[in-house]
Amino acid sequence: MDVHFHGREGEKVVSVEPGTSVREALQLTEWLPSMVIVSYEGTVLPHSTPLASPVSLLVTTISSGG
Repeated sequence: MDVHFHGREGEKVVSVEPGTSVREALQLTEWLPSMVIVSYEGTVLPHSTPLASPVSLLVTTISSGG
């Protein structure tokens, strides 16, 4: 199944098996799971969330500084 990730840095599409976690799917892209928040329809998803069907997810990069 296809998982579409989109955000300020662009768009990535990965093909994964049902039950793959958000973290595992993210690892197939250039985004580091530790540096982003993933959401679906305004709800933030834990990276451990299993994906059950094709979906489009928003990726928000976390920025920090001092």
